[in-house]
Amino acid sequence: MMKELTGIHHVTAITSSAEKIYDFFTHVLGLRLVKKTVNQDDIQTYHLFFADDKGSAGTDMTFFDFPNIPKGVHGNDEISRTSFRVPTDESLIYWVKRFERLSIDNDGIQEQFGKKVLRFTDFDDQQYQLISDESNEGVESGTPWQKGPIPLEHAITGLGPVFLTYADFDYIKAVLEQVYNMREIGQEETCHLFEMGEGGNGAQVIVDVQENLPVHREGFGTVHHVAFRVDDKKAIEDWIAHYQQFQLPNSGFVDRFFFQSLYARVTRGILIELATDGPGFMGDEPYETLGEKLSLPPFLENSRESIESQVRHFDTVRSTKTYEKE
Repeated sequence: MMKELTGIHHVTAITSSAEKIYDFFTHVLGLRLVKKTVNQDDIQTYHLFFADDKGSAGTDMTFFDFPNIPKGVHGNDEISRTSFRVPTDESLIYWVKRFERLSIDNDGIQEQFGKKVLRFTDFDDQQYQLISDESNEGVESGTPWQKGPIPLEHAITGLGPVFLTYADFDYIKAVLEQVYNMREIGQEETCHLFEMGEGGNGAQVIVDVQENLPVHREGFGTVHHVAFRVDDKKAIEDWIAHYQQFQLPNSGFVDRFFFQSLYARVTRGILIELATDGPGFMGDEPYETLGEKLSLPPFLENSRESIESQVRHFDTVRSTKTYEKE
């Protein structure tokens, strides 16, 4: 019997600018850059990891800045929106005021599946929402960035529900339930709520059924893939065998150094990764200076000089700075 997935691990998206997304996540959203590295399959591309104070699994959104990639187009067959958890409904009031002051496009506070939410976009039209944990039960969230600019009682603590936009609900329902052992627990209008493991905001997927949208086009401003949490390498091996039962093509075991992974493209536009909770992000950098230097896994370390000559330098030092809580 397969062990259940335990929640959302991370979401990886594409940005038009590593520098601008660093500024947005650090100074607007108050998430901590815990790793500045390169795409292990394309070393000219930065891979930035933004997470909670400790780089905990289930809290990080990551970004590629592929050179010369066009702007993406939102539509069908897409991982379409990423959620971030905040502690309370009152926190959303704080964030509305902050977004208005900083001219961040947002839709105001709304409610979905009994939770207060605040949808917003960044400079690339990447789609996000904040979701309140006030009445939430299930997977615990992370620890807000202690030295960041957001008051701790309102700061982002981790990832919330991930949205999939897809036309054929019967197919995507079968994938989520039969392949990934999720369960459908609610429906509101075109949206269907699924959860895994202990459930709650940190372990949910929302499928938005839109039959008449054109197919999305990947590019900056869109999500590349979503990863769900598994315990360890043994779990990855079990999932490889599980995929074989469904004849689902997959990457096989991949060692990303910071975690271990398995990838499967379940539709043309939706790529799902399974990733282990560890080893984590503090094996090669101390807590105090996470994300301040270019971090390379051991198998790329011998190529450091060449890699550093190909990726432009930008300053991510924060340990010498003091952010006033706003």
